[in-house]
Amino acid sequence: MLTQLHTVRDFVRWGASYFGEANIWFGHGTDNAWDEAVVLVCAALHLPVDNNPNILDARLTDVEKLRVLELLERRVSERLPAPYITGEAWFAGLKFKVDERVLVPRSPVAELIEQDFMPWLADEPERILDLCTGSGCIGIACAYQFPEASVDLSDISQDALAVAELNIAAHQVSERVRTLLSDGFEGIEGRYDLIVSNPPYVDDGDLAAMPEEYRREPAMALASGADGLDFTRLALAQAAEYLTETGILVMEVGNSWVTLAETYPDIPFTWLELERGGHGVFVLTRAELEAAQEQLG
Repeated sequence: MLTQLHTVRDFVRWGASYFGEANIWFGHGTDNAWDEAVVLVCAALHLPVDNNPNILDARLTDVEKLRVLELLERRVSERLPAPYITGEAWFAGLKFKVDERVLVPRSPVAELIEQDFMPWLADEPERILDLCTGSGCIGIACAYQFPEASVDLSDISQDALAVAELNIAAHQVSERVRTLLSDGFEGIEGRYDLIVSNPPYVDDGDLAAMPEEYRREPAMALASGADGLDFTRLALAQAAEYLTETGILVMEVGNSWVTLAETYPDIPFTWLELERGGHGVFVLTRAELEAAQEQLG
């Protein structure tokens, strides 16, 4: 094979064909075999994916060829999402360190961050909580968007917080961003102008049917009981206590949004329509959460 493949283009084309034949699953940064091959080939060659297209015709050395083939083979044989192989993922235009201790960043909440959570956030927030932070991508992106805010990144997983700490250091935001080990709100103090969360929300049925690539992610960051709402119920019941008077809760519940809406038909969830796709993201104000306490009790 090494005598037949020579250029970057050759390896991208071969990798895309290999992925198609192997029937791997996408959804961790790309949605097709060609883009996935581009990501891994460029990572192996230490090239940005948005490089000059003329690089496609550059010839590889034998050492480079072996490195490229190693990454492409790992993607198929181990069914690892590409970001776990490259060690990085992009979210809200920012690069984050990732590994198998955290979910691969892909939340549609990125679009809301870039739009300053308008029109739901009345004023620029002073305190922000990223609940179930994982890699820290949501909270750190918020820190960029709101440069005067202090941001807490909380998670029940010490392993996840270790990755978040790496990202705090990489983005040099340690003066305003910190990690908190917390099971839900148990380790949280004070009130926030914005609580944003991409918590576990996968129900038992969806979890059992997930492709292998998703099984490489930490199960505790995905699974949330028979209907996917175990964590969401607890968060809804407690969030009002941790919001300022004009504070808001923004939460992603993915496919579990239908069950959530049916379970609490009288809670006025604002379900957001996102231009770049994604679903199951709602906004609730502190007043709306307080009014719903009887239903949540």
